[in-house]
Amino acid sequence: MIPKGAYTALVTPFVNGEVDENALRELIDFQISEGIDGIVPCGTTGESATLAHEEHKHVIEVAIDAARGKVPVIAGTGSNSTDETIALTKHAKEAGADAVLLITPYYNKPTQEGLFQHFSKVAQEVDIPQLLYNVPGRTALNMLPETISRLSKLENIVGIKEATADMEQISWIRELCGEELDIMSGDDATVLPLLSIGGSGVISVVSNIMPKEMSALCSAFFSGNYEEAQRLHYRLLPLARVLFCETNPIPVKEALHLMGKITQEIRLPLTRLSEENRTRLQDVMKTLEVI
Repeated sequence: MIPKGAYTALVTPFVNGEVDENALRELIDFQISEGIDGIVPCGTTGESATLAHEEHKHVIEVAIDAARGKVPVIAGTGSNSTDETIALTKHAKEAGADAVLLITPYYNKPTQEGLFQHFSKVAQEVDIPQLLYNVPGRTALNMLPETISRLSKLENIVGIKEATADMEQISWIRELCGEELDIMSGDDATVLPLLSIGGSGVISVVSNIMPKEMSALCSAFFSGNYEEAQRLHYRLLPLARVLFCETNPIPVKEALHLMGKITQEIRLPLTRLSEENRTRLQDVMKTLEVI
């Protein structure tokens, strides 16, 4: 089990083609000062697919050091190679991560049995809490509730980031796994609905920009203040929409640049936000008074 609440899927800031360590540390300080419940470096939002192995390891090490034990660090260590996943997961454990986030293997499209064996092998090889990550829109592969249920029986597998936005599927996972598995939202627009069916929190893109409000939404729900949770859900919803107007993390990196926190650098094949969508983003951020 990991603590309930809002975890930020951190961007990886760059400057002149290199990881901007100073900006990364400042982002983490901002997150902690705003009351975030945890941070997740080197996930999709962190452009992990374009990080060299040494960069990947460095970002995780910096995040752990910058967090200083104040909040949990869930390190993204998944890959479409089982051996590579194991190697990155071993490093995260040695570096002091509290848990790891493991995406379903992309491109090679394993069967459900292949998924089971992949995650089982990682759990067997590395003794650290592990969260599965199901995001069919990125991987062209949906990990089915029955497979997730089988994996939930393994001691190291403690949770899943569910980014299908399919409440029926997520309900089915909860029904099969009960409280053996924490279910985290991977879609900012569906945090409140997911919490209402037994979810444990969110791994959020929106909280890069508004960590206090996303954390407060989760806290309000868990304390039984459903009216406040609903108010925050609708306050954050326009930002959740505009941050996915183009491929994540294109809009969120532009948003952080507008806040003066990072450069506009993003690695190819991703490109900077279009002018039209930049105007949309600015309008939403001005309305929310974050710029």
